[in-house]
Amino acid sequence: MSTAATTPVSADTRYYRIGEVSRLTALKPFVLRYWETEFPMLEPVKSASGHRLYRQEDVDLVLKIKRLLYDEGFTIAGARRHLRELESGAHESGEGGGHGFSGDAITQLSRKMLLDLRDGLRSFLTLLESR
Repeated sequence: MSTAATTPVSADTRYYRIGEVSRLTALKPFVLRYWETEFPMLEPVKSASGHRLYRQEDVDLVLKIKRLLYDEGFTIAGARRHLRELESGAHESGEGGGHGFSGDAITQLSRKMLLDLRDGLRSFLTLLESR
C-alpha cells in the first residue's frame, strides 16, 4: 500500500473520505478498512495527513464487492477471485468459446441455478419437517 501513500491528489478528481463512503454504501468504516486488506485492488489514496481518500472508481468497487458478498453469496476469497477474473477478462477479447455466452455469463447463470435449487430444497425440507 506504499504506492497509495505517495500518490499525489489531483485537483480535478472528486475524492470521498471514509465517512462519506460509509454513508454512500451503508457500510461501517471498519468494514471498508478490512476490505482494503482483503481486496488488493481496493486501494484508496492517502492524503498528506494520512486520511483515506476514495475516488469514484473505489466507491464503485466497494459497491461491487458489497453486491458479491451480501447479495450473491460469495465468500471473500471467491469475490476476490471473481474480481481478478473480471480484471483479466477485461484485458482479453474473444472470450466465450463461440457459443454466444461469456464465461462470466455462464458462471452467473450456473450460480443463479444453484441458488434457486438451494432455495427450492430448503422449501421442500421445511415442508417435510412440518408434517
